[in-house]
Amino acid sequence: MRIAVTGSIATDHLMTFPGRFADQLVADQLHTVSLSFLVDNLDVRRGGVGANICFGMGQLGTGPILVGAAGSDFDEYRAWLDRHGVDTESVRISEVLHTARFVCTTDADHNQIGSFYTGAMSEARQIELKKVADRVGGLDLVLIGADDPEAMLRHTEECKARSIPFAADFSQQIARMSGDDIRTLLDGATYLFSNEYEKGLIESKTGWTDAEILAKVGHRVTTLGSRGVRIESVGAEPILVGCAEEDAKVDPTGVGDAFRAGFLSGLAWGVGLERAAQVGCMLATLVIETLGTQEYTLSRARFMERFVKAYGDKAGDEVAAHLG
Repeated sequence: MRIAVTGSIATDHLMTFPGRFADQLVADQLHTVSLSFLVDNLDVRRGGVGANICFGMGQLGTGPILVGAAGSDFDEYRAWLDRHGVDTESVRISEVLHTARFVCTTDADHNQIGSFYTGAMSEARQIELKKVADRVGGLDLVLIGADDPEAMLRHTEECKARSIPFAADFSQQIARMSGDDIRTLLDGATYLFSNEYEKGLIESKTGWTDAEILAKVGHRVTTLGSRGVRIESVGAEPILVGCAEEDAKVDPTGVGDAFRAGFLSGLAWGVGLERAAQVGCMLATLVIETLGTQEYTLSRARFMERFVKAYGDKAGDEVAAHLG
């Protein structure tokens, strides 16, 4: 199964604030917030939702195709992704803009405040999926992740026009999108990904109910933080999958991307939705235990040991048959 992942490619600048954001906010002054946080450290890491998802899929051996735009400073990052099983041949390189930047501060309660500079990402709208499909011999699924908004719309419309199954995943871009754009992006998707907060925002902005949205997509996948994930399909009982036990909670950045990487890898293997979600939750656990979105190491033996402990022998046997 050939899966292309469209989405941002970025460098993450991750900072840690030892206090709580909530303690610095004055309820009746939220309309005029002016705050500066003295942080303890700064880590510069590889990131971007498209690249993060592809890195995780590459670690699981499913050969993802990364589709996005980066700057001329992408060479080292490209080599890293290539070494970890990602097809980067469809990344557009800008001649004038730097690779995007994500700047994020995390407080003691693991709440986050982030900003994103688009840079070369703004050129992703110039990428045609047909050329990607022709190069690799066709596409079975395209995940349309957070990216340049015009690119997200173009990729969605092209998938619909060419009858390519697609997964809608607005992530960070949902805050700036209109209801009309969100309706366009999700209508006809095979999968709709969001977290609980984004789920409510999607319903608010579109004016559609939960049931109406579910009727327009094949499957609605909602991550629930520490409570795992819920998968809803029309005419079927919801599937609830819990998280694997964590060794430590270090940094939540990229946890959602890791879940998607595991879930999509499960789809590529041909396992069921519950099993795919379990793989996603296990991979997400590895990321939350690590500082940075692509700094974890996937040891097959250790992964399977923890996976079996969390989800049982039957699940373990099925996944072990696919995990290289």
